Amino acid sequence: MTDTQLSSRRGAPDDRTPTTPVAVLSPGQVAWRRALKHGGFWIGGGILLLIVLAAIAAPLLAPYDPATQSLGHRFVPPVWNVDGSTAHLLGTDSLGRDVLSRLIFGARTSVMLGVLTVLVSGFIGVSLGLAAGYFGGWVDLAVNFVINIRLTLPVVLVALVVVAVMGNSLLLLVMVIGLLLWDRFAIVTRSATQALVGREFVTSARTIGSSTPRIVLREILPNITGPLVVVASVELAHAILLEASLSFLGLGVQPPLVSWGLMISEAKSQLMFRPWMIAIPGVALVLLILAINLLGDALRDITTPEGKA
Repeated sequence: MTDTQLSSRRGAPDDRTPTTPVAVLSPGQVAWRRALKHGGFWIGGGILLLIVLAAIAAPLLAPYDPATQSLGHRFVPPVWNVDGSTAHLLGTDSLGRDVLSRLIFGARTSVMLGVLTVLVSGFIGVSLGLAAGYFGGWVDLAVNFVINIRLTLPVVLVALVVVAVMGNSLLLLVMVIGLLLWDRFAIVTRSATQALVGREFVTSARTIGSSTPRIVLREILPNITGPLVVVASVELAHAILLEASLSFLGLGVQPPLVSWGLMISEAKSQLMFRPWMIAIPGVALVLLILAINLLGDALRDITTPEGKA
């Protein structure tokens, strides 16, 4: 055997040598690895988690009943003020109610209203978007017509009129805001469904005789959850801000319930004299919206292969 043959034989791979299997990560594992490296996910998720936990444990964390009045302790400043008291860490309002207790219970109202509103708007928008994207034709035209009508309506003005005429209970606020914030869900769902309806796995499901509800719910909907989660985060922030706006105008949450928008509304007459009364719920509202937006941006980066929308 020549040297050339020997060297080529030594350099050739041995078919009998076992190869090391390459680990294949699932989409969930890939998304989790991206999340671990994303600062916005940890900052936004951490702030939002703290607020949600405080809202859930409000009866345990609040030092006082948020509706208890004490006219002898009106306008007690926060503890960092010279005249502050450790009995009321964030002070009291014009009726002597503890601001910290009202802030904690206000988080419960704001978060609960935002989540319920997203569930209502998401159900409406996703249902319409799936129907339009899957069936096409006249169904798509009808849904587009409804979306265009919704986009012509000014959200705040319509909400003001409806709440002023029909009342301002918490359930009515959820329904009104939910019926006004479904358009983004419908648009995103429709586009994503149209992109998937011609794919091989949908065609295969039709070939084996799967029903339309099964195809939509088992094949299409799970594959568009990423964009829908991002839309849900946007609409959650939008719903909380809209509720705060209505409460500030006196048409939102009413006592004995408490929300951050209502706290700002009740303190607006003290802006020049006791600005901390508006600053405290205002900062809490800003932190909540910031956390939701950071988490939404992080989820967008995590769920898209390129790391951007």
